[in-house]
Amino acid sequence: MSSAALAAAARAGLIAEPVVPSASAAADETQTASARRVGEVILQVQNISLAFGGVKALADISFDVREHEVRAIIGPNGAGKSSMLNCINGVYQPQQGSITLRGQTFKHMNSRQVAEMGIARTFQNLALFKGMSVLDNIMTGRNLKMKSNLFLQALRWGPAEREETEQRLVVERIIDFLEIQPYRKTPVGRMPYGLQKRVDLGRALAMEPEVLLLDEPMAGMNVEEKQDMCRFILDVNDEFGTTIVLIEHDMGVVMDISDRVVVLDYGKKIGDGTPEEVRNNPEVIKAYLGTSH
Repeated sequence: MSSAALAAAARAGLIAEPVVPSASAAADETQTASARRVGEVILQVQNISLAFGGVKALADISFDVREHEVRAIIGPNGAGKSSMLNCINGVYQPQQGSITLRGQTFKHMNSRQVAEMGIARTFQNLALFKGMSVLDNIMTGRNLKMKSNLFLQALRWGPAEREETEQRLVVERIIDFLEIQPYRKTPVGRMPYGLQKRVDLGRALAMEPEVLLLDEPMAGMNVEEKQDMCRFILDVNDEFGTTIVLIEHDMGVVMDISDRVVVLDYGKKIGDGTPEEVRNNPEVIKAYLGTSH
C-alpha cells in the first residue's frame, strides 16, 4: 500500500463510515469485486516442517497465496497456525521446506529482512507500546522507510526533520482510514481493546506490505467490533490490493470474507479450497467444524 494509494483513498472518502449491518453484508458488497482481482501466485509455501525438540509443530505443509486474495488458515488450537505465520515472517526457521515471494526464495531470513521484502504481520496478543500514543505506535511501522540515521532523527535536524514530516503525513492518512482520529494523541494502553486492534493493523499497514499476515484479528472482540474489522480488512484488500493471509476462529467471518481456506490439524494439512469446498470436506468436518443438529 503506497502513500499515494492512501491519499487517493482519503480523497475518495474512505474515511467516512458506511453502514455495515453485518460481516456477511460487508462481504456481499465486496467479495465479487475482490475475487475478480485475484491474480497469479505471489507467495508459495513448500513442504514446510517445523519441530521443537521431539514435538512436530508443522509436517510437510504446502500451499500458495494468490495476489490480492484473502487466504484463511483455520484449525483447532494447537494445529500450527501461528507457527506457520511465524515461519512466513521469519520468526521461526523451519527445518525443512522453503517459502517463495514473487520468485525469491528465502530459508534463513530474520523478521526485518522479510519485512523489507514486503511482508507485514499483526499478532494475536497485542505487541503495542502501551505508553505511547496511537500516532507514535503507527510511526514505528514507518521505520523501514526512514533513510536518515538515528543521530539525525534524534536531533530532528535538516533532512531528518523533513523526512519525519513526510512519514507523519502517511501515518495521519492511515489514522483517518481506520477512523481513530479522536485517539491519535491518546496512549494506546488507555484505549478499548477493539481500537487497540485497529492500531495494531495500522502499524502493519504503515509498512506498505504486499502481503499482510493477520493473526486472529477478531480475537476478543464483540459483534460490532468484528463488523468494523471485517470492513477494514476488506477495504485494505479491495482498495489497496493488499494480499491478506488470515488466521481466524470465527467461522462466520472466515466463510464470508475468504477467497480460499487452508485447514491444519495437529501440524498437518487436512483441507484446502474455497470456503464451500472446505465446509463440505468430511475430514475437516470431523476434525474441526463438526456437524449441526
